[in-house]
Amino acid sequence: MENTERPFRDQMREQKLFQSRVIVCAVGVLLLTAMLVGRLVQLQVVDTQHFTELSEGNRIRTAPLSPTRGLIFDRNGLLVAENRPMWQLVAVPEEIDDLDGVLNTLKRLDLLSDVDLEELANNVRSRRGFERFTLGNLSESQAARFAVRRHRFPGIDLQEGLVRHYPYAGAGVHAVGYVGSISSDDLEVIDRGEYAATSQIGKTGVERSYETILHGQVGYRQQEVNAQGRVLLDPASTEGGEGQPGLLTRLPTPGKHVVLSIDMRLQLAGARAMGVQRGAVVAIDPRSGDLLALISTPGFDPNRFAAGLSRNDYVALTTDLDNPLFNRALAGRYPPGSTIKPMLGLAALDHGSVDPHEDHYCGGYFTLPGSTHRYRDWREQGHGAMNLHSAIVESCDVYFYRLAVELGIDSLGSSLTAFGFGAPTGIDVSGEAAGIVPSREWKRQQFANPADQVWFPGETVIAGIGQGYMQATPLQLAHATAALAAAGRRFKPRLLIGTEDAVSGVFEEAEPVEIDGVAVADEAHWQRVRDAMLGVTSEPNGTGRTAMLGTPYTVAGKTGTAQVFSVGQDEEYDEENVDERLRDHGLSVAFAPFDAPEIAVAVIVENGGGGSTAAAPVARAILDAPFGIEDHGDSYE
Repeated sequence: MENTERPFRDQMREQKLFQSRVIVCAVGVLLLTAMLVGRLVQLQVVDTQHFTELSEGNRIRTAPLSPTRGLIFDRNGLLVAENRPMWQLVAVPEEIDDLDGVLNTLKRLDLLSDVDLEELANNVRSRRGFERFTLGNLSESQAARFAVRRHRFPGIDLQEGLVRHYPYAGAGVHAVGYVGSISSDDLEVIDRGEYAATSQIGKTGVERSYETILHGQVGYRQQEVNAQGRVLLDPASTEGGEGQPGLLTRLPTPGKHVVLSIDMRLQLAGARAMGVQRGAVVAIDPRSGDLLALISTPGFDPNRFAAGLSRNDYVALTTDLDNPLFNRALAGRYPPGSTIKPMLGLAALDHGSVDPHEDHYCGGYFTLPGSTHRYRDWREQGHGAMNLHSAIVESCDVYFYRLAVELGIDSLGSSLTAFGFGAPTGIDVSGEAAGIVPSREWKRQQFANPADQVWFPGETVIAGIGQGYMQATPLQLAHATAALAAAGRRFKPRLLIGTEDAVSGVFEEAEPVEIDGVAVADEAHWQRVRDAMLGVTSEPNGTGRTAMLGTPYTVAGKTGTAQVFSVGQDEEYDEENVDERLRDHGLSVAFAPFDAPEIAVAVIVENGGGGSTAAAPVARAILDAPFGIEDHGDSYE
């Protein structure tokens, strides 16, 4: 019979197993409780400030307040950039049933500029439904036209704002610059927090270079909002304007006002004298480096950018053959032509390469020893016997062909470099080109082909009349002329002469910056060259005499003509049968009054022909302006 007895249970063993399980569970519970308590302590005690701020952030929103942009004045206190009140057309997306239809209707009513409606609609939809979105700026007449139709456009409203305005329009645009919408490129370099309430930024000229000073500092206003971000309480809307206790407001700091060296009398005179011609005018005070006029023509109306330029209008400006957006005064590079002859004459005197009293015969052309190639003078029959004085007065090319060869390209180049050619002058706005002073080393670096790196004697010859590879900007020409007027002293050209605090009215003057001057062995050399420049405008054969007849002041100057393309050895230059854009450039430099110069001016008229007929009259208009001659007032259209 099978044994069916069961084994006895080990109660002691089972009790120990149960106890061990209880202990493990208890320890687990204690550990979990400790973790829970620790986490509560972390949240309620250690991190209480952090989470309080996060909680407040869900209840309180900080709205940025835009600072008022600083104003810009000329040296005489004339306002050249201001802020004008204007109307803005705004949209609240959640209140608009048919956004595309509304935008099309607004465009048909001429309340929206020539914009891409699809892109505009996408921008509106990208915002939260209750946030206002600015559709565009309106004139007074447009605002009135919308006001009487407002009931037809739920979700569209008017609000007040400020827009940058330039009273002199295009007359000072390349100096003052303009503001425009903040671009993606701008966002990469600016402090986004400072521009949280600003939609525009300086793009060119003073507006760009002194953006930090003009912009000011952003303020803020705390607003109570709900979970969806909708404003429940705004301090600005509370009675008395003091707001709700606990909601903070910091007013923005307005930008400083900027005072420029520009004299709008000269600026307007130069713009009128240039008219529709392409070119540039720069006037400098030799005593300080102050830019009294900086003009590039044709210009454009910066108010169109400030108000919001349409894509089509911008494309039209960028594709304009005359390139009005290009700042010729700072970045235009031209052969300086005969305007550098006084500097070369000074260099030859200083190096002992020329006897100022010795005559050299000009028969209408110059040839290098052992060569039959003729380098022609601008006067076909020549000038006859010429010394340094008469060669500058009558602008004899043959004399300066010879002088350049005797001086040598190395000495010629170093002398021009001392006047500031071949390098930026250091003006306090961006966009300046360097120009070119050619040399053997420059040519070696410029060309890859060894055969093209060789410096030829003929290149030295034409460098003597400012042709060939040589290029200068109008600013460099004016800067060098100012150095001639000041007998070698040079100052860094500048547009800013001071700032004014918009709140306190405290004016802070900027001191002129003197830089290395032009040194000569004998100070008498300056007077010899300056006397010759006086003869240019006063002697019977002077090339600038006609333009300067009857001035109530003594003026010294030099005219020049720069070829745009080369004429063959046996060819004649026929201006009437040459394309207008291939005609010679006209140049003129001058300073006045002769005995105590206060202004130096350089003028370039693109494809204008001879400097005495095209550029010198413009220089005369600039020099006349401080004397009130043919003063047309302060308005400009």
